[in-house]
This record gives sequence, structure tokens and C-alpha cells, in this order.
Amino acid sequence: MNRKMPVMLLLMLLIFPIQSFAKELIPMGNSIGVQLQMPYVFVSHDVLLESGDWLKQGDRITSLNNKELTDLNTLFQQKDDVELTVEKEGKKRKITVSKDQLAHLRPFLKSETDGIGTLTFIDPDTLEYGALGHQIMDSVLKQPPAFYDGAIFEASISQVKKSVPGQPGYKVSIVDKSLSPLGTVLSNDIYGIFGKWEQPLHQSLHQPLEIIHAEQLKEGKAELLTSINGEKVESFEIKIEKNEGNTFTFHVTDKRLIQQTGGIVQGMSGSPILQDNQFVGAVTHMFVEEPTKGAGILLVEMLKKSPN
Repeated sequence: MNRKMPVMLLLMLLIFPIQSFAKELIPMGNSIGVQLQMPYVFVSHDVLLESGDWLKQGDRITSLNNKELTDLNTLFQQKDDVELTVEKEGKKRKITVSKDQLAHLRPFLKSETDGIGTLTFIDPDTLEYGALGHQIMDSVLKQPPAFYDGAIFEASISQVKKSVPGQPGYKVSIVDKSLSPLGTVLSNDIYGIFGKWEQPLHQSLHQPLEIIHAEQLKEGKAELLTSINGEKVESFEIKIEKNEGNTFTFHVTDKRLIQQTGGIVQGMSGSPILQDNQFVGAVTHMFVEEPTKGAGILLVEMLKKSPN
């Protein structure tokens, strides 16, 4: 007999033997904006040119007047008609764009990808950080973007769209990229983004905590740190239900969090989870049909993908 299963946003997680981490890390929970600078320019939306040529979503613009193009500023500084080399799936073609139309192309082109998530931890000794708990995928390219530079910024939550069964909610965030970045992004890996913290340490709800291992994790009460209003990090009660290797599932039991967010929403990825004053791991996913239910990854597993 077929049984209808709850739909879950899935991430394929690799499982490795548990290692020992004696280091203590600071659990954070701050909302952050992430910006990755790509080494190429690509088309984010279809656009019809005056010549009758189309620039199609996902096309890469690899050269400008037969010179390699790596950023938008170079393109939009041009004062004359330009010849662009466009590439997709290994096929190249050249198109001419007038100087007048070039000025109107900016909304259709991009050379960076952005995201919103939650800061998981900071290492007080090395000032390395980890965030998100899963990889950033570019929404147009449908894959992890290549990048040569990246930064994280403070994000302030202005509104939360509540999750309801079948429809994930999300945080509405304000990110001011004119301010100094909080840190660099060194890697965008399967278990999150990692980099170097470059500002004075944010105040945390907790001091550095020991990292829990799979065999220490218990079913029952735990604590989730996240921000749902402005820049304030708050603690909310959850219940850990099942531990499967280096991942686990949990239910939100905090009535105030359920009332304000419906449970887990997009933008909570990376929110730290604690139990018995030990650092468990980070939120990675929600169950779409049951938004009070989420999934997480143990910090010991997340740290294996840290670049250092």
C-alpha cells in the first residue's frame, strides 16, 4: 500500500566516520547576507535585442570586443556599440549591441549571486566562521556558482512571511552592502559557507561551547538560536526527535516562534542548535508539508568541510 510521505527539501549528505573536535566554538544565530563575485557575466532573464537576437537566461558573456569580460562595470563603461561573445553549453556566437541598448541591459545581466542565511559559529581562536549548513546554489544557473571573491554582511529582519503546510515562509531582510563586510567567504561547500571573520566579535547569547558528538545527542528538549526581528538573536525551544548518523530531525515546540513564523522558514538555514549547554549543529532544511518540523546537521560533520 502506498503511503503519502511528507515532502521535504532534500540535500544529499555524505556520511563519514566521526572525528574528535576538542575545540570550543561560539554559537551565533545572526542573520547574514552573502555575496559571491563570479568570474564571468551571465544573463539572468531572457531579453530580445534590437538586432532580433536573443540573450537567453543562463547565457555567459565571455568576451567584449574580443577581450575577456569578467565584470559588469567594464561592460557598462563602453561609449560605443560593442561586440559580445556569448557562450552556452560549449557553443559560442557573436552579437552586436548598440550603445543605446547597452544601457538598458543592466537588469538582465549579473556577475554575482546573493543569498540570505544564518551565521552558525565563530571560532574565538582563529576567527574562522561557518554559516548556512548547506551550499549556495545560484537560482539561474541551478548549480553552485564559481566565485573568486565573497563577503558576508549584517542582515536586519524587517518582516517574516509565515510558513504554512505546503508553502514555505521566508525572512524579509535588509542588507546594506555599503557597510564594511563582516567577513570573507573562502568556500561554498556542501555543508555551508566558511571564511574569515573581520570585525569585532558580535555579542552572543552563549560563551564558547563544547561540540557534541552523534553518540551524545539525545531525543528531547533543545535550543535553537535565530533572528526573526531586526538584528536581535533569540533562543527558541525545540525537541530533537531522531538522530540518524550525522543528521537529525526536530520539532519546533516554542509557541511564540510558531505564532510568528509558523515554524521553520527560509533564511533560518545555519541557525545553531544547542542541547545541555553543548553545541549540537545547525538547521539545514524544513519539511514543506509540516513546517514545524526541521532537519539539521551535526557540527562535527559540518566542520569537515571547513577549508582549515
